[in-house]
Amino acid sequence: MKIACISLGCPKNQVDLDVMVHSLLTAGHETVAEIPEADLVLINTCGFIESAKTEAIENILEACSYKEQNPNLKVVVTGCLAERYRSQIRQEIPEVDAVVGCAQNPAIASIAARVAGGEQLESYGPKKDFPLGGKRVIGTPAHYAYLKIAEGCNNRCRYCAIPLIRGPLHSRDLEDCVAEARWLAGEGVKELIVVAQDPTAYGEDWGKPGSICELLDRLNAIEGIEWIRIMYAYPERITDEFIAAMQRHKKVVPYLDLPIQHCNDEILHNMNRRSTRAELLEVIGRLRKAIPGVTLRTTLIAGFPGESEEQFEELCSFVRQVQFDRLGCFAYSAEENTPAAAMEGQIEQEVKDRRAEQIMQIQTEIMAQKQAEKVGQVIRVLCDGIDEESGLYLCRSAGDAPEVDGCVCVASEEPLYPGQFYDVLVEESDLYDLFGRVTEDTDC
Repeated sequence: MKIACISLGCPKNQVDLDVMVHSLLTAGHETVAEIPEADLVLINTCGFIESAKTEAIENILEACSYKEQNPNLKVVVTGCLAERYRSQIRQEIPEVDAVVGCAQNPAIASIAARVAGGEQLESYGPKKDFPLGGKRVIGTPAHYAYLKIAEGCNNRCRYCAIPLIRGPLHSRDLEDCVAEARWLAGEGVKELIVVAQDPTAYGEDWGKPGSICELLDRLNAIEGIEWIRIMYAYPERITDEFIAAMQRHKKVVPYLDLPIQHCNDEILHNMNRRSTRAELLEVIGRLRKAIPGVTLRTTLIAGFPGESEEQFEELCSFVRQVQFDRLGCFAYSAEENTPAAAMEGQIEQEVKDRRAEQIMQIQTEIMAQKQAEKVGQVIRVLCDGIDEESGLYLCRSAGDAPEVDGCVCVASEEPLYPGQFYDVLVEESDLYDLFGRVTEDTDC
């Protein structure tokens, strides 16, 4: 069959789809870019917050709409939405042919065959059987790839549905992680992006907290990998040992995503977060002192149940004080079956939206200043490709994660090549992107 694949949500979902695509290709199917060309559409969904669920449902409905022109088209839904809502999807969207839980991802080729034969099904398994690893394709541009090192989460933040969907923490075998990283390097990957719900918790389920440091030691030794980026490092697990591991490995880029969510001690306690405002400031200070120039990204939640105007103003003040390099703020989303959804003091959507927008306005001023300060600097960048419309090459610095951060847009009369590193003189900036030119004789 010709199969069109759609992956929504986080990089961890992309890895899951990469493994499923490998299974489908091995079974003799082929992938196509557009739904009208397909015999089957595979939609790997996100179901984390309301906006992600809405996006997933819109994609499912759009895929099903193509059945009007092609009644034989099959639609298979996998991923977090499928895991979370199970039979509701087929009940409410009967045009869907199969709903597949994450534990059944390894069986996707046989499921596709059954669906092609006219069967409609729901297929699930226990969360302990969620796959970690497996042969895969590289669904990102060839020079960077995500390495998923764990499944699930034990943090039990009261607003978060991930433990309900993905289960408790299940760390992937270290040797398996290293073997995949070596394979990725052999395929030409230059930037390895380490992902999990909480990479800093890696190994805790084995009784070996801090195993992320050993993993970084092993990954740093892999020939061909030039950048290692760690996403989603939880503040309470930023130990001196972890910072030392970042310091001693030149391949580990000075970049961390610290999802702190709030700064007020009462709100943090109600969220079941394990840090206080003082502890957050302390860990941020330690990181900036130990790793000069480190880029710190964070996410915040505005309008958590019970958040007063005074607590929100404290959050605004905190954002001004800390001056994060990157920041995203989201209006609180009350997710079914999470403890926070049953809390008293739920806040009106209009108020939540206003608060989130106000935080982003503050961050806009901070970002503009930080971007302007980079003008005149020479920075090393990795080329991702070219924007055909503008003719500018789209590159990223060590401070720019793909898909979530901005670009360094480079003008060059000589061709630049995806996956190659260049030194660029920054000449202009805007809120998200930098603009510059390659300096002489700097391609690496």
